Amino acid sequence: MVRMTVQKVGIDPSRQALVILADEDQRRLLPILIGLFEAQSIAMAISGEDIGRPLTHDLLLSVITQLGWRLERVEVTRLAEKTFFALVHLERDGKTIAIDSRPSDAIALALRADAAIFVAEDVLARAEVIDDSAEQAEQEAEDVEKFRDLLGRVDLGEEPLE
Repeated sequence: MVRMTVQKVGIDPSRQALVILADEDQRRLLPILIGLFEAQSIAMAISGEDIGRPLTHDLLLSVITQLGWRLERVEVTRLAEKTFFALVHLERDGKTIAIDSRPSDAIALALRADAAIFVAEDVLARAEVIDDSAEQAEQEAEDVEKFRDLLGRVDLGEEPLE
C-alpha cells in the first residue's frame, strides 16, 4: 500500500468530477472519477468550510465516533471494469473492522477524520499517471546551464561586429 493525499478535486474539461490522489513525492498521481456531491464534500473538507449543519459525511463520522469507533485509515483496494473499490477501517478497543465503500466517500471521511489514505500498488500500476514535470524542469535547468557554460567558452574575438 502507498500512502497518498488529495492533490486536487474539481471538474475536468468533459464536466466530470474527479479527485486526484498523489504520493508523498507528488509524482505518482491517481485520478478517480467521482460524483459532484462527493467532489463538493471533499472540497469542503479540504478548505475546512463549515456550513453550520452536518453534511452526510459529517453525520456518518459523528455516528462512528459516538459509537466509540475511530476511523483509522481508508484504502483504495482494487480496480475492476473502470470501477475503484475502497475499504474504511474503523478501530475500537484494539479491534479493527473494514467496511466496503466507494473511494469518494472513503476519502471524504478520511479528510474529516484526519485519517491516512492508502492505495494498493496493483491499483496504481493499472491506473496511475506519472507526473514527470519536476524531472523535466530539472533537466531543462541543467540544459540551460550547459548552454551558458558552452557560450562562456566561445571566443568571439576583440573585433566588434558591424
